Amino acid sequence: MNRPVTTVFDLTHFISADMPVFPGTAAPRLDEAYTIERNGFAEKMLHLVSHTGTHIDAPGHIVPGASRLDGFSASRFLGPAVVMDVAAVRGRSVQIGDIAGYEARLREADFALLHTGWAEHWGSPEYFAPYPVLCPDAARWLADLGLKGLGVDTISVDEIDSSALPVHRALFAKNMVIIENLADMKPLLGKEFVFSCLPLKIVDADGSPIRAIAIVDAAK
Repeated sequence: MNRPVTTVFDLTHFISADMPVFPGTAAPRLDEAYTIERNGFAEKMLHLVSHTGTHIDAPGHIVPGASRLDGFSASRFLGPAVVMDVAAVRGRSVQIGDIAGYEARLREADFALLHTGWAEHWGSPEYFAPYPVLCPDAARWLADLGLKGLGVDTISVDEIDSSALPVHRALFAKNMVIIENLADMKPLLGKEFVFSCLPLKIVDADGSPIRAIAIVDAAK
């Protein structure tokens, strides 16, 4: 039997006690609640906020009365994606002109993934330094393409000290989801693939850690 040849790229950072977290939020704790030596089986007690590590934001994360993750079907978190390479952008926001060349592909996709190259700083102080973000006009332009969501390899789609959160609000206005803290997307540049960002099935979820992956069909 000839099975389809696929490659799976893991776009998820490990969750650990010393991982980067958004400034002001609690770091995760992974306690050894039960051990093989003491109890005959191993289980961890997890203490973490819903936006820990590689995670997904629902519109209800910041918009009162907006959709929560448990209101979406599982298919909402899976679909073809396009990586937009903006790694050359430094010291300024990402403009429409930086991503307009991807428009035709984006209109056939479900997810846009913004590759800034910032994942290489994961675990270092520089991860919290100013990173490229979409300008509000670019966020609104992207939100008008009918996508399910936007993913980024930074700690937020907005600037780290933003209180207005214009990018979040532009995307949430179109009921999109947001995926933050993705791992290195460089191997996916120019490739066609299916992106999966399935969250935990939590009641009234404003967000959830995910295991983000890209599935590439070698035949394409």
